[in-house]
Amino acid sequence: MKFLAISGSARRASTNTALLRALQAMAGSAHTVLVYDRIAELPVFSPDLELDPPPAVSVLAKAIADADGLIVASPEYIRSIPGGLKNAIDWLVSREEVVGKPIVLAHASHRGDDMLCQLRSVLATLSERFNEELFLRIPLMKLSPEEIAKQVSGRRHQEDMRAFLGAFARYCGSA
Repeated sequence: MKFLAISGSARRASTNTALLRALQAMAGSAHTVLVYDRIAELPVFSPDLELDPPPAVSVLAKAIADADGLIVASPEYIRSIPGGLKNAIDWLVSREEVVGKPIVLAHASHRGDDMLCQLRSVLATLSERFNEELFLRIPLMKLSPEEIAKQVSGRRHQEDMRAFLGAFARYCGSA
């Protein structure tokens, strides 16, 4: 299975991006995980540009079209979805690439439930194949890159990530 893992953070040292990179690293030959960490490169959504979207939007849309499923990981900003991720979703809402695409969430914090609730609602509207039951949460907030690497390389987290990817692959193949 080929998964596109979208980081909702514009931060270079994002813990959510680090979680997605850990998924990418442990996927091995069983799955391909491509991490999209360029939310900050997307221009502000404008319906006037939907018919001829900017190149950055076309790159994201193609990556989504090429994927069997999407994994979204995002921080919470002021108890809400970060503006960059919401902007990316706005660019996708009228496009065909995301229709019927399996989508799941991963989260790199012990908190953020208000944002996750909002994001679940938005993603369930975006695709009828959003699966809120499949969810990976590994608390990494405020850890250094070295501490994150140590955390995600632990046996328990490796097993959790492997199980998550396996369950998502089965879900993607069940259509």
